[in-house]
Amino acid sequence: MSIWICKTCGAHFAPSDVCPSRCLICEDERQYVPEVGQQWIAREALAATHANEWSELEPGLTGISVVPDVGIGQRTLLLQSPHGNVLWDCTAMLDGKTRDRIQELGGLKAICLSHPHFYTGMVEWSEALGGVPILLHESDLAYVQRPSELITPWQGDRLEVLPGIALHRLGGHFDGSSVLEWRAGADGKGVLLVGDTIHVVADRRWVSFMYSFPNVIPLPAREVRRIADRAAALHFDRIYGPWKEKFIPAGAKESVARSAERYIRLLES
Repeated sequence: MSIWICKTCGAHFAPSDVCPSRCLICEDERQYVPEVGQQWIAREALAATHANEWSELEPGLTGISVVPDVGIGQRTLLLQSPHGNVLWDCTAMLDGKTRDRIQELGGLKAICLSHPHFYTGMVEWSEALGGVPILLHESDLAYVQRPSELITPWQGDRLEVLPGIALHRLGGHFDGSSVLEWRAGADGKGVLLVGDTIHVVADRRWVSFMYSFPNVIPLPAREVRRIADRAAALHFDRIYGPWKEKFIPAGAKESVARSAERYIRLLES
């Protein structure tokens, strides 16, 4: 049996002799099914043509991508701390060299997810690295396409993963959309890993907030206000998004606050 992967979003499906008939993540109005229809690739076929690529972002934080791109093309972020290592979001493939390298660095304490578009190969990553707990907000469990006992749902608005590293559910893009606060990052000024909950735009002095990015569906002003208020209470000066260009090196908290005010003003004008 093969593990089938959605070519559009990178979601993994439970092992089967035949490819799935549909991808619920792509059928959701926040994503899309291509005009040519849903397409799939078997995990073993992907491994024959793709590999992981590493990029150090700052001391203690590394980006791991799949080359060439698969699905949405996001990277996963490996966060190393004195209390253990955490993986933020996932990619559609983990190669053997990356598995071995992570193990040499001490393995993982947890895999944390921002939202369903980046669940992708989370079960594969967990299994390959020894059964790492997958921390996934309970609000978005319906979008899991490859069930596993390794998935550990969490509730509420905050979960301390390790000392100085915490998940915060901000909502907006999905009900369970979350960010990861790393208080020791950016030389102690704090780092926020954001997924698509807070989205760094082309002008990297600003961010945006959307219900759907590919379909350009905005969030209501009240949701943007709530997200901005929650973010204001977090400790961060730097933001890392899902792609290398989605990065604010300094002043990120002010960028979020300023962007929220602009967004709300234009919605209500």
